[in-house]
Amino acid sequence: MHFLFKPFLPGMLALLATASFGQKIDRKALVSRHNVVNTRFDSLGSVTVGNGEFAFTVDATGLQTFPDHYLRGVPLGTQSQWGWHSVPNTNNYRIEEVYKEYEAQGRKVPYTYAFNANTGRKGEVTNYFRENAHRLDLGRVGFVLKKADGSLAGRHDIKQIRQTLDLWTGEIRSHFELEGQPVDVVTICHPSLDQINVQVKSPLVQKKRLTVSLRFPYGATDWEGEGGWDMPDKHTTTLRSTGSRSVVLERKLDTTRYSAAVAWTGEARLQEKAAHLFELTPAPQKDLLAFAVLFSEQANPKAVAAFTVVQPLNKSHYERFWQTGGAVDLSGSTDPRAGELERRIVLSQYLTKINCSGTIPPQETGLVYNSWYGKPHLEMHWWHAAHFMLWNRPALLERSLPWYQTISHKGRELAQRQGFAGIRWPKMVDDVGNESPSPIAPFLIWQQPHFLYFAELAYRNHKDKKTLDTYKDLVFATADFMASYAYFDKAKGKYILGKGLIPAQERFKAEDTFNPPFELAYWYWGLSVAQQWRGRLGMGRKPEWDQVIKQLSPLPAQDGVYLAAESATDSYTNPPYMTDHPTVLGAYGYLPGTPDLDMPTMQRTFDKVMTVWSWENTWGWDYPLVAMTAARLGKPEQAIDVLLMNVTKNTFLHNGHNYQRDNLRIYLPGNGGLLMAIAMMCEGWDGDKGTPAPGFPKNGKWKVRWENLAKMP
Repeated sequence: MHFLFKPFLPGMLALLATASFGQKIDRKALVSRHNVVNTRFDSLGSVTVGNGEFAFTVDATGLQTFPDHYLRGVPLGTQSQWGWHSVPNTNNYRIEEVYKEYEAQGRKVPYTYAFNANTGRKGEVTNYFRENAHRLDLGRVGFVLKKADGSLAGRHDIKQIRQTLDLWTGEIRSHFELEGQPVDVVTICHPSLDQINVQVKSPLVQKKRLTVSLRFPYGATDWEGEGGWDMPDKHTTTLRSTGSRSVVLERKLDTTRYSAAVAWTGEARLQEKAAHLFELTPAPQKDLLAFAVLFSEQANPKAVAAFTVVQPLNKSHYERFWQTGGAVDLSGSTDPRAGELERRIVLSQYLTKINCSGTIPPQETGLVYNSWYGKPHLEMHWWHAAHFMLWNRPALLERSLPWYQTISHKGRELAQRQGFAGIRWPKMVDDVGNESPSPIAPFLIWQQPHFLYFAELAYRNHKDKKTLDTYKDLVFATADFMASYAYFDKAKGKYILGKGLIPAQERFKAEDTFNPPFELAYWYWGLSVAQQWRGRLGMGRKPEWDQVIKQLSPLPAQDGVYLAAESATDSYTNPPYMTDHPTVLGAYGYLPGTPDLDMPTMQRTFDKVMTVWSWENTWGWDYPLVAMTAARLGKPEQAIDVLLMNVTKNTFLHNGHNYQRDNLRIYLPGNGGLLMAIAMMCEGWDGDKGTPAPGFPKNGKWKVRWENLAKMP
């Protein structure tokens, strides 16, 4: 709980509407008032259950009954962290075939480039390694509903829909009617297994008008993972009976193997209806059907837990989640935007928990459906998951940190191939860390200090030697790369970043770009933190790192504002340079700045960006990025304004997802970024003035209560 028992100071009265004075937040009321309720088939309104390793997304029936309606909305996916597939490499493509050398750091450096399709074999190699490996949709589980005349019911036959995603219990409860007959469904996910449990109560069960279908696809190589349903000859699904009330469906897709173990209570029969299509038909004695589907790499039907076992486990799991960690209550505010902001905060906690807290960094659409072939983008991991630390749920970030160790040998090989020391973390990767060809991704560097940030947050949370020992090797190897990447320009007497660099604002050519301010500030911060780690471990400072820290180029400025890069002197006159991420502001907001940062120059830069930026051409995490800068600059009104800016990329759907565009309908970095900004705006940051809720306006319209949040570095 955040208590403020401070003596009154000048101006303190203006803060009373903002501060939390010991009144404990009713967390159940806070969370439950933002339950998602659906009363129709909304293609953008599907809801999900999951546990960070696995997720299952459903339509208004509580299962994946009408997937075609959701195909261009928020699709009805079933995904896991382990479910990956590659089509056979029959042409013996080698990633080395798409290496391309760039002049950088005074020499030629090979990068994994993406060649166009019209470049012959190089284009084919590019496409193969971008598309493979890809994340799998593990299968669809839906109802087969029949009308009284025996014909199949369609979506428009479903009436009286009332579906609730109960955030406090992690349950989806769905009610609907077919020809006046009620159907009530409860859908849950096991807290630690890749398993769904479903309970159905309806007269349609007795009347043999409700059955359950299970259907399985081949791996989809399209960008969004929509295909694979019309290739029955490329994979096999074999039914193995394991008892009177359970079966195992064994899946083979080239070298990929997994299973779906199905178990049920009461009398029922599961039969194969067609290739990869199975139907579970309950006996007509009762109006209740309960079943479970466990997806796994190894078939183990004995591991399937019944609904009556999983439901209390799931409820207690979610109650612990909501009762621990951070909470922010805006219910006393009179600003009309407060309710919407609170809704986004609560739903973002749920969505990042089920999509972004697994053992592998998430893809940008989480475990709902594919984007970029299902591959994680490591520069986005901070936006997905760093907030877990500030919301005092450290385990949800730390689950993924051992993965960096498992792929560290690939990062070392990449650095060595390019002539650098240490580990160079790739950008767009598959589940085992293989880099993907791209005209942009291999040139990005701002993901490099992320591991230092994660490790530092972990240490701040635990403050023990065990944490230092756990992460020190990767911290030091990351810093070694960063120091060796910085190139000493003898003419300037400074270390520069680039050329051969694309900054976080992906609008610049790699061969021309150097010294973007956000990356410079992140290099300074990261190397300084690495030196602090050496000190905590009783080690001396590393001279090579200090040399870069002391002689790193200053943040580039011109005409009283900071530039997007030292090489981009037309940063505010060239229209494309006023689109994408305004990360020039990240040097003071996301980061605490550098010793040479000039506050009036950053103030003018903020004002310039707010005036000239093309906000329709941004991304969902840009709004929290700018809000963090506004907060540090003492502009809380503008922090709120930008967080709630009315622009397409800042749209938060009915289910809490951050909409971006037609082919990217959800975007979890926007959700995670919002939580990072809110924690900072409530609890503050290192070295702030101690003002309560420094990121919220002191105009009497905001009453902000918060518990168990941590300061931002």
